[in-house]
Amino acid sequence: MYFNGIRRAWKPNLVDKPGRRKKRKVPWGKIAAVVVIVLVVGLVGWEVYWNYLYVPPPVYATVGTSLGSFSIELFPACAPKTVSNFVSLANSGFYDNLVWHRIIPGFVIQTGDPNTKNGVNSTRSTWGQGSSSSTVPLEVCGSLHNYAGYIGMARQGNQTSGLDTGTSQFYIVLDNLTSATFQQLDGYYTMFGKVIGGMKVVCSIAAVKTYGASATQNGESITNQPINPVFLRNVTIISAASAPAPQPVASC
Repeated sequence: MYFNGIRRAWKPNLVDKPGRRKKRKVPWGKIAAVVVIVLVVGLVGWEVYWNYLYVPPPVYATVGTSLGSFSIELFPACAPKTVSNFVSLANSGFYDNLVWHRIIPGFVIQTGDPNTKNGVNSTRSTWGQGSSSSTVPLEVCGSLHNYAGYIGMARQGNQTSGLDTGTSQFYIVLDNLTSATFQQLDGYYTMFGKVIGGMKVVCSIAAVKTYGASATQNGESITNQPINPVFLRNVTIISAASAPAPQPVASC
């Protein structure tokens, strides 16, 4: 290249090497704060949803007995711990081949005692005294009452003691318990389900002959026990799609 008659060798247009650009610091503190806020808001939202907005769907089961089968609907929305415990026991086979050990016409039929397994007559004095290893607290739902076909969790104690001693024994109400005495059951025993089909089977269990008030074995009362054992064969949890449409429930 020539400039004013002087030949110069071409050189690239060089500039001074710029200084190194200062790296921008990552704001880890701010990022961590945002993550914590998001997690807290998410957890609070989930807790509010789970505790106040979420309504668990009903659970259904088929109850097999030596006199036939009937269907029940369980209410985890009202008694979540009781229903969960009942389902766990049912799925484990705990309820297989137990006796309906307490039968009181016009009142209840009751089962769920492992001491009644296979109906061994020589152990009648212990029937009604057994339990599972799990315990559930009293769960009261104002919309559930001791009416015909409803299912309650038996427990130890009375109206004012042993409120949180439910385990495996449960009862089915045979009539609308409206007398002052029976109404005292409401609020003191967990109601967690009802019969939705096959109430005639329940009534047939309630009609079997039982031992009278003076009957004993080994010094223990065996009053209200069936003379010929009636068995709870099994409790099978079923899907909602397999559950029958609820039928009107009549008193026994």
